[in-house]
Amino acid sequence: MKRKGENQKLKMLYLLKIFNEETDDSHSLTMQEIIQKLDAFGIKADRKTMYTDFEELRNFGIDILMEKSGRNYYYHIGSRNFELPELKLLVDAVQSARGITDKKSDELIKKLEGMVSKYEARRLNHQVYITGRIKTMNESIYYNVDAIHEAISTDQQIRFKYFKWDIHKNMKLRKAGEWFQVSPWVLLWDNEYYYLIAYDAEYEKIKHYRVDKMLNISLAGAKREGKEQFKKLDINRYTRSLFGMYGGDETGVTLEAHNSMVSVIIDRFGKDIIISPVDEDHFRTTVNVSVSRQFLGWIMALGDDVKIVGPDEVVEQMKEEIKRLSSQYDL
Repeated sequence: MKRKGENQKLKMLYLLKIFNEETDDSHSLTMQEIIQKLDAFGIKADRKTMYTDFEELRNFGIDILMEKSGRNYYYHIGSRNFELPELKLLVDAVQSARGITDKKSDELIKKLEGMVSKYEARRLNHQVYITGRIKTMNESIYYNVDAIHEAISTDQQIRFKYFKWDIHKNMKLRKAGEWFQVSPWVLLWDNEYYYLIAYDAEYEKIKHYRVDKMLNISLAGAKREGKEQFKKLDINRYTRSLFGMYGGDETGVTLEAHNSMVSVIIDRFGKDIIISPVDEDHFRTTVNVSVSRQFLGWIMALGDDVKIVGPDEVVEQMKEEIKRLSSQYDL
């Protein structure tokens, strides 16, 4: 037990702590309960000075509310920087994000819980369960994001190691462990992962990298390159053209689809596409796509309602993919 008065200079801070942790719209404290809680922190208080303290907190922007019930007056915090429904959305996003490790998810949610009372924190703790959710295993992603932001803000290139998983579930460095060096321009969130969009001067092209698969990021001591290339880049179009962030040669691909699929096509490629009727039941549109097996697989998954009709080389790629699958399954 702290001695009464030994923390007197910290009175307002402890008072704010009590209001933040112990009160909300459903939980209030009487004046006597507040005084007792301050006493437990080694702080002397009386009713007269408490009224002044409450007013000072209000002047500071803290929403201290008072309600009368029976013969007693009850006090609690009203509005906060984040309301409970807003924090629920953030907790859901953290828990379901594949690019965040389980450990870091727990740490972030614990911090979010600190923004509401202990009672509301219990309601945040078990908000969403994602069945079978695979989380990233690279704990350094937060430092990676920070390092990339620093490089972008200071107009510098970065170097890093890049890895993939082998059949033994071990990290295997790409390029035999050699350093990658690129000019970072954009960080984006796609398919629940962070990606770096960067310019590779060696290959004179724009590339993307999974941030959670980058290791030992550091500033390379050279100014960024590729500014002109990025001026011409439409990020929204770039991400729409990729499937699962797998690259390929970007091509204008003409699709013929049943009218019932128009929403699927617009959701994927945006409302700017040109739609031309073929007959009463079908339409055609041309979309810019980085042609890859992932794109071809997406078309296959749509069944006989969507087919590729051009250009010929992409139609041939689809035929070859069908043959490959047929051979793989001995059909």
